[in-house]
Amino acid sequence: MAKQQMLKFVTVERETPEKRGAAARKSDFDEIYAEYAETKAEEQAGRCSQCGVPYCQTHCPLHNNIPDWLRLTATGRLREAYEISQATNTFPEICGRICPQDRLCEGNCVIEQSGHGTVTIGAVEKYITDTAWDEGWVQPINPAQERSESVGIIGAGPGGLAAADMLRRAGVQVTVYDRYDRAGGLMTYGIPGFKLEKPIVMRRNEQLEQGGVRFVMNCNVRDDISFEEIRAQHDAVILATGVYKSRDLDAPGSDAGGLVRAIDYLTASNRAVNFGDDVPAFTNG
Repeated sequence: MAKQQMLKFVTVERETPEKRGAAARKSDFDEIYAEYAETKAEEQAGRCSQCGVPYCQTHCPLHNNIPDWLRLTATGRLREAYEISQATNTFPEICGRICPQDRLCEGNCVIEQSGHGTVTIGAVEKYITDTAWDEGWVQPINPAQERSESVGIIGAGPGGLAAADMLRRAGVQVTVYDRYDRAGGLMTYGIPGFKLEKPIVMRRNEQLEQGGVRFVMNCNVRDDISFEEIRAQHDAVILATGVYKSRDLDAPGSDAGGLVRAIDYLTASNRAVNFGDDVPAFTNG
């Protein structure tokens, strides 16, 4: 009889990747969770119930085909799992790390609702694409045919980069404008390294650049170049300006001195700790 590869949620408990020890974590800003081993990823993916109405998929903003790539992972067909994951998701290894799975795919998992503990979808998603990079399965952007149309994208955050990726794969000429010196938006300067190590983001930036995306960094639209100038250079413009603006606190003492906005602190600490930039505001406290 063939070995049962799926529906293991009754006999196999939910298990997340191990956390790195506190002694190691206190000395760096690296990610908290280690990677699944192959056997553990297959085992955890095999807990999926393969339900007829996959609520994990319907509650995913990208409608990722989660049940299929879980089944492929559980049966050792990892390259196919990656290809299905990548088909609907531009940066699956990043989503696997930082998406709020607890209220999206995992939070709506059928076996979670029945009390067996959700499938660790995010950790498996991260494992699939990290393995794809290690094995060389991630292919460079190589359009089948170049097109003459040009698109300008204002903002090099996740939205702008995802648009750049899809457009370049279709052969469109793409230029991305951003006020920072590195692309990635909040993935680069907002999210701390212990949730998303920066080489993961820089690797995608390099893939886009090597695939023909032109980046214009340190560029403040309005100060360095006008919107009208950008519009004149391209057939279309995408506004992907991001969410760097902080919300004011509505609480007593919110106007007191010495308060630092979280986004300002995160940007400074990411520059200093993860990239080694000289950030006097960070080093002098």
